[in-house]
Amino acid sequence: MGYAPERETTEGKVFTVTGGDWDDVVSGTDPIHDEKIVVNMGPQHPSTHGVLRLVLELEGETVTDCRLVVGYLHTGIEKNLEYRNWIQGTTFVTRMDYLAPIFNETGYSLAVEKLLGISDRIPERANTIRVLMMELNRISSHLVWLATTGMELGALSMMIYGFREREFILDIFELCSGLRMNMAYVRPGGVAQDMPPEAIKKIREFLGFMPKRIREYEDLLSGQPIWKARTQGVAVLDVTGCMSLGITGPVLRSAGLGWDLRKTMPYCGYETYEFDVPTQTSADVWARYQVRLAEMRESLKIVEQCMDRLKPGPVMIEDKKIAWPAQLAVGVDGLGNSLEHIAKIMGQSMESLIHHFKLVTEGFRVPAGQVYVQIESPRGELGIHAVSDGGTRPYRVHYREPSFVNLQAIPAMAEGGLLADVIAGGASLDPVMGGCDR
Repeated sequence: MGYAPERETTEGKVFTVTGGDWDDVVSGTDPIHDEKIVVNMGPQHPSTHGVLRLVLELEGETVTDCRLVVGYLHTGIEKNLEYRNWIQGTTFVTRMDYLAPIFNETGYSLAVEKLLGISDRIPERANTIRVLMMELNRISSHLVWLATTGMELGALSMMIYGFREREFILDIFELCSGLRMNMAYVRPGGVAQDMPPEAIKKIREFLGFMPKRIREYEDLLSGQPIWKARTQGVAVLDVTGCMSLGITGPVLRSAGLGWDLRKTMPYCGYETYEFDVPTQTSADVWARYQVRLAEMRESLKIVEQCMDRLKPGPVMIEDKKIAWPAQLAVGVDGLGNSLEHIAKIMGQSMESLIHHFKLVTEGFRVPAGQVYVQIESPRGELGIHAVSDGGTRPYRVHYREPSFVNLQAIPAMAEGGLLADVIAGGASLDPVMGGCDR
């Protein structure tokens, strides 16, 4: 029914326009009622983390439909792994979720070790260092989440403070590996090299001031009326929704289910550490904020326990056919073979030189088979499916990346809500697009 009745005549269509009360006129179907605005949010929008595109259908400020479009990075990491040997794969996988590189490396290394059948031969010190580095990385990743979410919701000071503390952790990584990000530090068989005394000292310093800093973040945000208004009751996704979509990590725990692979399916000796799995029940952005703050505190507890367990010993498996490359050291140009080792293989031992050459150029062979290994990354379950055909290169490696899986939750969180809440809900998932499009 239009605004005016119409009829066909020999002269054409004729409209009869009459007056009337406005409410009566529009009580039928409003002809512009079905018109909606469709907007692209991203892939250049800073709040969509660089390369996520959201196609939003809006009625005023309300989101009626949300479609996700991923695939703007095309790093091809998983395919590239098929053309490199098993050790070189570490330098690729570390670049997937670039905010949590240690987790990518550890998961990959655990999968290769399972294929090799050497999981129980990894030195104790190497396992302790892996746990220590992962928990430091968990804190640094959560700090980036807190910093960027603060910025997206208007708390600019949080951005500065979050990155300030993260810089300190990256300095520790640099002392250990020679690199701040994408370190390829965790290798099949152990870790690339031992932690230097300066790193131990810096970690103890970090443990001294970080609890106070987390309290400062809470003082800054938790009582802030704007922060509460933008997070409480926003982007709710309950346990049923999480389970049906495969959502894991802090988002699942914020809905009340304390599923954490470090507790439920332990690896790297996590079953021997004392820590809690924080949960909340409101299942909104506020709950995810609370869970991540609590997780940083628990990670500090684990780091402290690691420091007490760091007993002297080897950091790489004794099997010389797997322990590649032989002896590493941090030099002025980054991480490389130590000068003492080079002097030995070049000048004293032909066998060592031949062995080193074969390992570096060809790599070791991995028995045919396939494994699936999962670990708890800062974003949820990070799964690695590795397949070997018995050669020196992976036949196939595929990652179950939590960022990619968790992004499915955005339409469920966004539709029916306000446009501004799409930002808060998307940010609360903590997606990293490097892991999403591999």
